[in-house]
Amino acid sequence: MKIAIIGVGEVGSCFAEALYGQGHELLLCDNKITRRIETVASRMGLTPVEEVGAWVRDADAVIVSTTGIESKAVSMQCAELLRPDAWLADFTTAHPDDKRAASAHAHQCSVKYADVAIMGGISLTHAKTPLLVAGDGAAQLSALLAPLSSAIRVIDRPAGDAVALKLLRSVFTKGMEALGVEMLLVAEQQGVREQLYEVLSDIDDGPIRNFLDMVVRTHVIHAARRSHEVAQAAEQMASLGHPSRVLPGVRDRFEATVHALGRRPIQQEVSTVDDALDWLRSV
Repeated sequence: MKIAIIGVGEVGSCFAEALYGQGHELLLCDNKITRRIETVASRMGLTPVEEVGAWVRDADAVIVSTTGIESKAVSMQCAELLRPDAWLADFTTAHPDDKRAASAHAHQCSVKYADVAIMGGISLTHAKTPLLVAGDGAAQLSALLAPLSSAIRVIDRPAGDAVALKLLRSVFTKGMEALGVEMLLVAEQQGVREQLYEVLSDIDDGPIRNFLDMVVRTHVIHAARRSHEVAQAAEQMASLGHPSRVLPGVRDRFEATVHALGRRPIQQEVSTVDDALDWLRSV
C-alpha cells in the first residue's frame, strides 16, 4: 500500500518506520524539513516534501500527524486530492468539532475518515501504543496497523468522538494526577503515606463506572456538606505549608451546585446518575 504521512514528528516518524518495516511504500511530507526528518527519510531512501500537493493523488491512504491546529485544513486538502477509494486518518489531538468538520468534508469527497486518539506515550510504546478510533475509516486503519500488534480499539461512533473521549479522560487523569501530587506531599510530611494507601483502597473494590456514577449521583444531594469538607481540607494543607492549587477549583465546583440548589431545589428523589445529570444540565 502507498501511504502518505503528513507531519513527520514523533508520531509520524514512529508510524513511518513501522509501516516501512512492513513493506509499505511511503510518501513523507512536513512543512519544516529538519535534520531529524531527513535522517528518517534517508534510511528509507525517500525525499520528504514540504507541501501537500498533487502527489497525494498517488496515495492509497493518508496519515495526518501534524499539530492539532493544522490538521483540519490538511485533512480537507488531502480529501480533495485523494481518489474516492482512498482513506485518511487524523492522529492529532485536534478539537472534536474540527475532526467532525474534516470528516464531513471527506465524505463529500467520497473519502473515508478515521478519527484517531493516541491513548498512551508514543515515546515509550511506539507503534504498539493504544489507539482509540472512530469514524467510517476505522476498519481500514485497524486492518493496516494490525500486523504491528497495535492495541487498537474501534468504537462504533462518528469521527470526533474518539478525540472527545481522550480529552474527557484527560480531565479525569490529569485532575487525579494533580490531586495525587498534593495529597502525597502532605501525607509524606505527616508520616501517614502508607496508611493513606490503605484508606483509599476501598475505591478499588468496584468498577470505575460504579464509582463515577456514585459520586455524581450523590453530589447533587450532599454538595453543601462536601463543600465544607473541601474547605477544611484546604485549610489543613495550608497550615502544613502546602497550600493547595487544586482544591480552590474543586470548591468552586461544589459551590456552583450549592447556588444552583438554592435557585432550583431538587423536587424529587435522585436515585440514578441519569437523574443527577438531568438536573445538572437544567441549572
